[in-house]
Order: sequence, then C-alpha cells, then structure tokens
Amino acid sequence: MVRLTIDGILVECPEGTTIMDAAASVGIPIPHLCYLKGINEIAACRVCVVEVEGTERLVPACDNAVQDGMVVHTNSPRVRETRKLNVELLMSQHSGECMSCVRSGNCSLQTLSNELNIHKNPFPKDLPIDFWNPESPLIKDVTKCIKCMRCVQVCDKVQSLNIWDVTGTGGHTNVNVSHGREIMGADCAFCGQCVINCPTGALAERDDTDKVFAALADPEITTVVQVAPAVRAAWGEDFGMNRAQANERRLVAALKRLGFDYVFDTNFAADQTILEEASEFIEQLTHPDKHTLPMFTSCCPGWVRFMKSQYPDMVGQLSTTKSPHQMFGALIKSYFAEKIGVDPHKIFVVSIMPCLAKKAEVAEPNQNDACGDPDVDISLTTREMNRMFKADHIIPSILKEMPFDSPLGTGSGAAVIFGATGGVMEAALRTAYYYVTGSNPEPDAFKNVRGLDGWKEASLEVNGIQLKVAVASGLGNARKLIMALRRGEVHYDFVEIMACPGGCSNGGGLPIHDGFNMAPERIAELYGLDKNNNIRFSHENPDLKVVYDEYFGKPLSEKAEELLHTDHFGWEIPLSPNPGRNR
Repeated sequence: MVRLTIDGILVECPEGTTIMDAAASVGIPIPHLCYLKGINEIAACRVCVVEVEGTERLVPACDNAVQDGMVVHTNSPRVRETRKLNVELLMSQHSGECMSCVRSGNCSLQTLSNELNIHKNPFPKDLPIDFWNPESPLIKDVTKCIKCMRCVQVCDKVQSLNIWDVTGTGGHTNVNVSHGREIMGADCAFCGQCVINCPTGALAERDDTDKVFAALADPEITTVVQVAPAVRAAWGEDFGMNRAQANERRLVAALKRLGFDYVFDTNFAADQTILEEASEFIEQLTHPDKHTLPMFTSCCPGWVRFMKSQYPDMVGQLSTTKSPHQMFGALIKSYFAEKIGVDPHKIFVVSIMPCLAKKAEVAEPNQNDACGDPDVDISLTTREMNRMFKADHIIPSILKEMPFDSPLGTGSGAAVIFGATGGVMEAALRTAYYYVTGSNPEPDAFKNVRGLDGWKEASLEVNGIQLKVAVASGLGNARKLIMALRRGEVHYDFVEIMACPGGCSNGGGLPIHDGFNMAPERIAELYGLDKNNNIRFSHENPDLKVVYDEYFGKPLSEKAEELLHTDHFGWEIPLSPNPGRNR
C-alpha cells in the first residue's frame, strides 16, 4: 500500500494506482476529456493535470501512478490556469455551435468550459474542413472533434475493427476513417460504440426525425411504431425518470401523444424470431450432413455486417431468420395491412432501436419482402425518439399509462431479455427444449448464459442430445471466439453474438452517460420484467399463436420463409482491408 496526500487528505491505496483513481477514492474529482479507464489512458487532452510537490512540471493524473509520500494539489492556481488554457486551445478548433448540437447539455467539453468559467476564448477559431457522406448512419462532424482518440481506441481495442485512425501532422492532425476510405466504403459495423464514447458531438447518428414528423403529419399515411426490448430499460434516463416511472406503458402514451396511429412491441416479433430460429436450429442439429455448425444468431445487424466483412466464408452459418424489427415490419405490411384493410404502400413503419446498425439494415435491398417497399421505413435511435418528445413539448412523466395496441403488442418474458447479452440464447433454448421434449423447462433453467462476461459457454443435455452453446458480446470477443473455432480449439452447436459489449442494453443508440456504463442496471431491469411476466416462453404467446393459425401455418412454412427469413448474400459490404488478421 502507498500513502500520499491529495488536497490535504491522507490517502492510502495499492501500489500502481493512478493519481486520478486515488483522488476519486476519497471523493476528489479530477476533470478529464480523453480518459477511458483501461481503454484510452494516453493523457492526450492534458485536462487532468495536477501539481505534485517537488516536481517541476504539472503531470497528467490519468497515467501517473502514486508514490509513497507524494503530495498532490488537484486544483492549485497553477493547475486551474493551465487547465483553462488547455481547454481554450481545444475550443479554438471546436465549432462551439452548441445551440444546434445534439449533445448540447450532455457534452463533456461544454460542461468543463462552464466549470472553468470560460465565457470567451482569446484564441481565434481555426476549424478543419472535411467532407462526410450525409447518408451514412454514422455522422462525423470534424469541427467538433477534439482528437481525444477515444473512438480510435474503442474501435481498435474493444471492437477490433480499426475503422478510425489519425491523419495529418502537427496542427493539421485529425481523426478520420482509416486507410483513406470514406465511411460508406469501409467495413464499419455501425455499432455506435464510438458514438457513446465520444465526449462531444463529433460523432452522432444520422438524424431521421424530420422524415418521421412528415409521415405523422400526412393524413394519407397510417403510422406504425415498434419499440425494441432494450429501449424500455433506458429511454427515461434522458428525462431524469426512475425505472418505475419510465415503464413501457408510459412510453406507449408518449408515442401516442406524438401522433402514431399504432404502437406495437417488438417483443412480439422477438417471440416470432425465437419460433423461427429455434425451429431452424433443430433442423440443422438433426441434419448435420446438410449444415455446418455452429449456427449463429442473426438478430444483431452490427454483428451480421461484421461477419460479412471479416469472415465472408462463414456467412452461410448465420441463421436466415430476420432480426425482430425487420420481421415485424414485414408482418405489419402483410398480415396487419390485410387485417385493417389498408394498402401496405400507405403504411409507414418506424422502429425505435438501441443502435445505429438498424439504420443500415432497413436500407438493405432485400429487406422488402412484404410489398416491395422497405419492410421498415425508418429506424430511430432511442435518443432521436427522445428528441422528438422534447420537440413536441411532451413531458412523459405526467402522462397516463397506456397499453400497447393489439393484437401485435403482446410479448413474453423470453422476448424482453433479447436486450441483454445471452438473452436470445436463453429464449431460444427455452423454446427449443419444448420443441424437442414436448414440455417446458424451468424458465430459468438456462440462466448460466447470463452475465456480462465477453465470452460465455454452457453445456446442456436435451432429451439425450448433448449441446454446447456460446455467447459473446463486443466484436473483439466475437473475433476471439471465431478464431478459436477456426483453429479447432472449441466446438459449439449454437452461438449468440451481439455487436455491443453487454448486448443491446449498451447499444450505440441509447442515452449517453459519459464515463458510466449503464448496461448492468438496464439488464437487471430486463430480467426483472422477464421474471414478472405471466408468459415466459415465446411459444406460449397467445396472439402469436393466432397469427400462425391464421397466416403462417407453422414455423419455416413457405410463407414464413418468404416473409420472415432473409438471404444474407443478397447485399454487399466492403471487405476488411486486413484479411491477414482473420487467419
């Protein structure tokens, strides 16, 4: 243990602890911009500098370890002036148009400049210029980039895609797409992890809210919105609502107030995904001569993009089942359109999702099976939905709760845990067990696939059949798992992969809390909803049974294959520029 003094407080901490962590342990915050623990500890911004007695220069607290007897001042006059100067220099290359920035009020640079009492900048603006494709699901504004390197490190160390890199030198240094590519010509998964780890508004999702407002205002259009499982556990954070207040029924009320004709639960389609995917898995498992195992889940479009760009020879092992929101869109523009007697070309389907990759998915040329139009017209992030509420002066906390519309608003507990890493696997195993044995397992029989570990595996026996399954979240962990499979070090029958660490509950489209990982709390909420649901098995969803009786017949039927499954070879994505790392 090391003993030191920080701002007059005696601190004792383990050897190797950074000054920043030592200060935090006694409640002394040290401001920072570039620092991400364990990911980006490069002291690039120089905002966390502190004064150490006996040391001539100020030192960054994020990458300097404590020493016995050290005396540290975190907010001396010298520190304050230096910190203020460093922030002013950053602001000289930052647009500062906070009024039109999506991160206004939730920007670490804005917060820090206010805390440092910076009301005018003595340095002239010197803003960089760059072109960015406005059609990309992921938008970069180079004039707001502070070159903190977080996006570079998150994409490299966590997601292993190396999409971002440093370009230029000296005062012309910038962060841009690697290998001189444009974003739409890169192998980006559009997971959005760079967005939620950006301290400013330099990275954001493409804003599609105006298109949705236009549809809502058109009396000739029937507007339908669906809400993903993970959204219900996070949407209220932007409004300061606790999880009891920000429940799904109050979210329905807010969407109705916004003007949607029908508000449905993507959980319905998540249950349908399980029926199709579990049936597909059993088919492959029982006909090993026709298929290559493991079968991989396909509900995460970021993961599907990763597989197609990094391991194109394994794309055939992806489940052909559509992601739940795409399946729901096809269902709305076929079955539901017939039910309500509306021309499907006059239905506008909006998905409220926890990620950016869905924006790319809805534009895939073969996601239009119901009527020739896109099955889903627009995918909004949770942040975009919340901005729409604010633009319409909706205060969700005071609204009277409302149920999802019927008949496509029913979802099981198995469906709601799609928002957690391991949830799809657990839900699929519950139904696969029933299909094989004719009886339900205990609802929590497969809970050993839960947890935030990046790579989990489990073995189980179903009717004498030995199964080995795995779950990975975060594309870096997905790469490790696939490489182990390719080297023959592991064998699995069924694998679930989510692009975002922790699954959709840490999705790149959810509310941003810089420096805080909200996934554990959100996941706990989803498992609580599962436990308290009267229906905990996808195959017991009563409204889904009606849809199959009236329309599809059974899972994997001809109509189900036509509307609920997709061809992963039917669209292209640029291949990885580094094929050598895939061997």
